[in-house]
Amino acid sequence: MAARPAPTARRIRVATELRKLRERVGMSSTEAARQLGTSSGQLSNVESARFGVSPDRVRAMARLYACPDQDYVDALVDMATDKTRGWWEAYREVLPSGLLDLAELEHHASAVRTAYTSHMPGLLQTADHAREIFRHVIPAPTPPDVEHRVSHRIKRQDVIYRAAPLTYRTVVHEAALRMKVGGRDVARAQLRHLLDMSERDHITIRVLPFDVGAFPGSGQSINYMHGAVPLLDTAQLDQFHGPVLLDSEAHLGKYRKLLDVVEGTALSPEKSRDLIHSIAQDL
Repeated sequence: MAARPAPTARRIRVATELRKLRERVGMSSTEAARQLGTSSGQLSNVESARFGVSPDRVRAMARLYACPDQDYVDALVDMATDKTRGWWEAYREVLPSGLLDLAELEHHASAVRTAYTSHMPGLLQTADHAREIFRHVIPAPTPPDVEHRVSHRIKRQDVIYRAAPLTYRTVVHEAALRMKVGGRDVARAQLRHLLDMSERDHITIRVLPFDVGAFPGSGQSINYMHGAVPLLDTAQLDQFHGPVLLDSEAHLGKYRKLLDVVEGTALSPEKSRDLIHSIAQDL
């Protein structure tokens, strides 16, 4: 028997949301399964994303759980209907699943906001910069592993180059700008690439200068993907062991607020470009 394909990030999210809806009204899985005319095992498989779920079943579950938000339900139906498997699936055997989930979330996002202290934003990295970063991963990757990661990172960037690019806003700390990753030539090319990208209407780059001192979220990289509705947003944090995805309302509210504060603390886009240009000139 062929192995069941790994569930996509969107299928996992639909399953998670359906479980949240049931738990929010205090209904047991046994009672929910009975009212839906199915078995507890079948419902468990749906809520754990082992099985997909039909649009009709999503709407039936939303009615049973008295969900009043029609836009949210419609978004869940759209996610459950989408059976496509994107370009990132070609990397499933060679890269950690968290990296594939990130690419899928970015691909379907309506907008992305990020904040970085010690790294360049992945969607704005040059291939040479990314290659140098991946060479220092622990445990040490093989040359083919490095190239797999580089090609995956560059393909992720299609979301800001495609015909209908997503809106992208990022805050980068001055520390990341001054790191000579790959030496002067690579670092200078990376800064020039940032300047070029900052001229695009759908991309906003702000710099947090050293002068600001302490700020919320310092030392942490944050990716925030906006879904079709706010309840379907996702926050992603970079950890040493890999990406961590957060989707609880409390976490989402916290990171939206944190990004608002960080953006408000950073330089304006115009002053940010001036600082990036000045650093590039000094290299």
